[in-house]
Amino acid sequence: MSKSQNALLIILAFFAIYVIWGSTYLMNKIAVHELPPFMLASVRFSVAGILIFVLCKLMGIPLNITKKQLLNSMIAGFLFLAFGNGFVVWALKYVDSGFAALEIAAQPLVILLLMRILEGKKIQTMSVVGVIIGILGIYLLVSQNQVISQENSVLGMVMIFFCMVSWAYGSLFVAKADLPKNYFVNTGFQMFTAGIMLMVGSLLIGETWTLPTAWSSPVQYAMLFLIILGSIVAFTAFNYLLKVVSPEKVATSTYVNPIIALLLGWFFLDEQITTQSTIAAIVLLTGVYFINTRKKLVLFSRFSSRYSPKEE
Repeated sequence: MSKSQNALLIILAFFAIYVIWGSTYLMNKIAVHELPPFMLASVRFSVAGILIFVLCKLMGIPLNITKKQLLNSMIAGFLFLAFGNGFVVWALKYVDSGFAALEIAAQPLVILLLMRILEGKKIQTMSVVGVIIGILGIYLLVSQNQVISQENSVLGMVMIFFCMVSWAYGSLFVAKADLPKNYFVNTGFQMFTAGIMLMVGSLLIGETWTLPTAWSSPVQYAMLFLIILGSIVAFTAFNYLLKVVSPEKVATSTYVNPIIALLLGWFFLDEQITTQSTIAAIVLLTGVYFINTRKKLVLFSRFSSRYSPKEE
């Protein structure tokens, strides 16, 4: 492949992790207006998991997996997707999509604190600065009267916080867990098993399931976007970038995603961007930048349990 082709692929891949992933908040918000949250997430991940298995078969990638790897994939799927994403979708019933994306941008901060609490890892000076700035940014974000005054908005914010804790713990878990070496197989099992868990949860709490033919056109398009672009294309682009550029460059998606989500929510859903939200975004993302200057980024361990920056 020529250098120009490689450059084009890299640009397209960055577009995917910047814009497509940033757009998933908008798509989930559109869909959750009409569909029950656990049903929505279940359909997205179970179908995406099946499609990834089909892709593996077409590409000749074996789907062999040990019992231990299957169990670990199920645990990771629960932490990242069933709980970690399912409750974010639920929270989007109560908070704006841009707000949710901004709060979630603090995930590296939560990971760092969990590493300190659970593993006794020393937090480096730059990261300490990042944590302090990040906490200030979160306070500015969640203390707005416009946010707190919305019905059940505090419940939505608390849900998202617990999702971040789940993701953070999941990142630490998979960094040491025995998982399938191939990232497609790994993610396929995580998505499919999470989809089944979400289905069981949905049925237990009595959500009403409907056929796609009964959904409105915007919801049908949103679901297709979430399954094909949000779950498969962006994920593939992410893993491609981890192989061809430094993880620090890939980490820039942490800053771009919430900005994309804020702008899309404002443009398509008339979500309000307040002055305080803008200041909170700048402060919070500055804190995340300081945290991400650490050389080893545990953020990416979900996708490849054996990945390290030296393996570029």
